[in-house]
Amino acid sequence: MYILVKSIENIFGIKTETPKLYKSALTHTSYIQENNLPYNECYERLEFLGDAVLKLTVSDIVFNMYKDVNEGELSKIRSYVVSDHTLSLVAKEIGLNDLIVLAKHEDKLGCRNLESISACAFEAVLGAYYLDGKFVEIVDYIKKKFTPYITDVKEHFENYNAKAVLQEYTQGINKQRPIYRVIRSEQHKNHTEFEIEVSYNDEVLAVEKGFSKKEAEQKCAYIACKKLGIIK
Repeated sequence: MYILVKSIENIFGIKTETPKLYKSALTHTSYIQENNLPYNECYERLEFLGDAVLKLTVSDIVFNMYKDVNEGELSKIRSYVVSDHTLSLVAKEIGLNDLIVLAKHEDKLGCRNLESISACAFEAVLGAYYLDGKFVEIVDYIKKKFTPYITDVKEHFENYNAKAVLQEYTQGINKQRPIYRVIRSEQHKNHTEFEIEVSYNDEVLAVEKGFSKKEAEQKCAYIACKKLGIIK
């Protein structure tokens, strides 16, 4: 546990006071099921708390950064910034993925790299720091780490909102919406991978994969927008 906690301190630059919190924050449900441990020793309850800390902090940042932006657009910016995709990118960048504790089978399958798992572990660590009396410190960390993502979402909003951009484009031509269709799904133990195509005017514009329909559809829309020259 000492090595785990020191690794977290090095990653976040914030000292810890209660090691057990961080062990739980990085323990996946598969591990406690495999070892018959109590439910509260996995990250899910801490993830619930960390999610609230993250959303509050990001809300405060966007509210103060963009004083002339309405609440609807602020909500959209926040939703992309705190999405599993973004949190997974951050978790991988800082090396948090390597610290996640999984059951042997899930570890062999590479589940630590799933967006949903790495995102939840990241939020759980935020929750652990909050309970550890480090709210001010973790808020400062979030502000430094996520402000560049917020700026990027605001400046390249069409890239993050490709589905809406594509639909607006197609409806502007002939009032027809793009059609998304699941062409394959593969069930794994803890997730399902979807392969989805998007078509318009009976032409398939893109085929992409994702660990949720929403993720795959967004990827499809982005590729379709680039193919049609809507976004660069």
